[in-house]
Amino acid sequence: MEALLVNYVEKSLEQYMRRNAVFLCERLYAEFPSEVNLQLLARCYLNNNQPHSAYYILKGMQMAQSRYLFAIACLEMDLFCEAEAALLPVKDLCAEVPNGAAVQYLLGIIYRDTDRKNKSIEHFRKTLSIDPMFWAAYEQLCMLGEAEEAAVCFGDATVPCVQEHYLGNASSCLQIADTDHSSDSSQRFGLEYLSRNDLKQREGNNIRVMCENNHGGPSLTGAVRLSKNSCCSTSFLSTPSPVPTQRSDVAPPPLVRNIHLRQSEDSLRPNTQARGKFACDNESAQIRGSLFFDSGLRRSARLAVGHRSLNTSQGSENKAKSLHASTKLSSETCSSTFCQGKLMETYEVAVSEFGATSSSLSSTTDVKSIQHEIENTKLSSFISDSATIKSGISNTMKLLRTLGEGYRHLCMFRCKEALNVYQKLSSKQYNTGWILSQVGKAYFELVDYLNADYAFRLARQISPYNLEEMDVYSTVLYHLKQDMKLKYLAQEMILVDRFAPQTWCAIGNCYSLQKDHESALKSFQRAVQLNSRFAYAHTLSGHEYVIMEDYGKGVECYQTSLHVDARHYNSWYGLGMIYLCQEKFEFAEHHFRQAYQINPLSSVIMYYLGTTLEALKRSEEALEMMEKAIVIDNKNPLPKYSKAKLLVTLGKLNEALEILEELKECTPRESCIYALMGEIYKRNKKYDKAMLHFGIALDLKPSIVDVAKIEAAIEKLIIPDEMEESL
Repeated sequence: MEALLVNYVEKSLEQYMRRNAVFLCERLYAEFPSEVNLQLLARCYLNNNQPHSAYYILKGMQMAQSRYLFAIACLEMDLFCEAEAALLPVKDLCAEVPNGAAVQYLLGIIYRDTDRKNKSIEHFRKTLSIDPMFWAAYEQLCMLGEAEEAAVCFGDATVPCVQEHYLGNASSCLQIADTDHSSDSSQRFGLEYLSRNDLKQREGNNIRVMCENNHGGPSLTGAVRLSKNSCCSTSFLSTPSPVPTQRSDVAPPPLVRNIHLRQSEDSLRPNTQARGKFACDNESAQIRGSLFFDSGLRRSARLAVGHRSLNTSQGSENKAKSLHASTKLSSETCSSTFCQGKLMETYEVAVSEFGATSSSLSSTTDVKSIQHEIENTKLSSFISDSATIKSGISNTMKLLRTLGEGYRHLCMFRCKEALNVYQKLSSKQYNTGWILSQVGKAYFELVDYLNADYAFRLARQISPYNLEEMDVYSTVLYHLKQDMKLKYLAQEMILVDRFAPQTWCAIGNCYSLQKDHESALKSFQRAVQLNSRFAYAHTLSGHEYVIMEDYGKGVECYQTSLHVDARHYNSWYGLGMIYLCQEKFEFAEHHFRQAYQINPLSSVIMYYLGTTLEALKRSEEALEMMEKAIVIDNKNPLPKYSKAKLLVTLGKLNEALEILEELKECTPRESCIYALMGEIYKRNKKYDKAMLHFGIALDLKPSIVDVAKIEAAIEKLIIPDEMEESL
């Protein structure tokens, strides 16, 4: 009963029938209370989005897997202290925790969320040292700005580690197939190693395995046992406790199935052809299945020979009759339970072939040759599949190197380098939603909104269900003033997932573009409610407060965003803008410099940092910063205009005039350019040209403040400065 319930609980979890799994597992634990069954119940609760239930039933449990599941529940409930205590017991902090890389990763997450950056980085690096294919750990290191080069983390030196990690199961299966195990080992792997002299019980086991397969149900995870007195016992399934397996990500090897004797010898040999796609779990399963299947067949034949050698006085014909009589008894029992019809016919054919195989082995030499053949088959299979897996690992690590290097460049805001790396990917990998979204984000950081829009549109076409980075796409459309596209994007995202924070960020950008800042702010706050650790939602809320000139609440939003992610440079930039508007230039410089250290390739940040330095009367530093901004983005007119103003301040009028002439060609509708040119001509005492440019500036309808400045400059042209000074 216990094994049956465990099997159906696992089956329900595999089929995502979570409510059914919870119900059956509650019945299981009520009938057979054990900590192992409690772990299975906790898994059901976690899968059914009931972390609080898992938390209460696992609290105080001491088994390693129980502590691991308890930590998962605590993380879901933001109980970081208890999660840390479960993974690293307070009594022995240096003790090795279970589940290897996964636990190290969870500890890294805990330390990251509790502002212990250095320890977080340490555990993420430990995760990669244990399992180099743990991409999520490298992703976190990139976000923290502490990732090593991808060639180090995913280099060729990591191939043996990955191979050892994923082929260890196959090696253990080889050892299990060659040696008899204790009853504890039998329960662990779901296998039953029978006595070599007990052929009747072996045949009875074969009957049950065959009945199980032909009945149409899945294999039971519990151990299959035989009655000590007779193989025809009505209740031949015992109900042992499930195996307390700590490595939940590794499936147990399949049961030995010796009944498939009709297959040819070639079908028993593993396929040695190289496979194009690497899948470590599937290949390990194939290795295990091939080895156990082959071992089962050979051992059945060997057992038959050993049984016959004990009765040398009897002829082979009598031995075959005895074998048929034994199997007939087991067959009748199976028929009385649930094996009927074609099952019996299949079994009789199989048993007849089994007898023929047994009678064909007549000497010890035959047994030894078969044993040698088994060993050679296992060895060749293992070597062949190991080579195939090693090749697959190398290809996988090469792919991860490319992806990791591109992602690292993007997190360090080296966007051009990231784009170059992503271009090296194959078309299959490049034309995926994740890659195209990263490409779109890179163009967004480069302030190339048109290419960003194109990349994001391709990503939407390929994976319309993926909402990752779609909040950035909504900001791209906001900057492009694409009102209709932004509305359509928001509606599509609502249809996909209305409870995703990215969806509400898109809705908020849509309202903000329509100047409905109250509704935009409510949308951003809704995103924060859905995920309090979504830094961009806090930042967008701060932007809305700044637009509404509520600087106090804007500062709070930016600071909350930085508490979530200290490398979120947009919030540093937002704080700098607030202090710049309040003319707190020292504070503004500090926050702009923080943003600049995080993203040293943003021309926008450089421009505002230069503006702040100019306000602090540090013209030389400001000019240097503007020149850097121009080098980074030659298409951005703001640094060029500011550079011209600084040159005028420093008395370099001709250099400033050259820059303004260039700007006039690029942006002919900007009144400030003509006003500054008029000022330069006035200083050079070219009053006619000065009046002409002041007039053009007024015709372009500048702001009220600029109109007043231009009119005052025109008055000074009519009354020269010398006369004004004499008066």
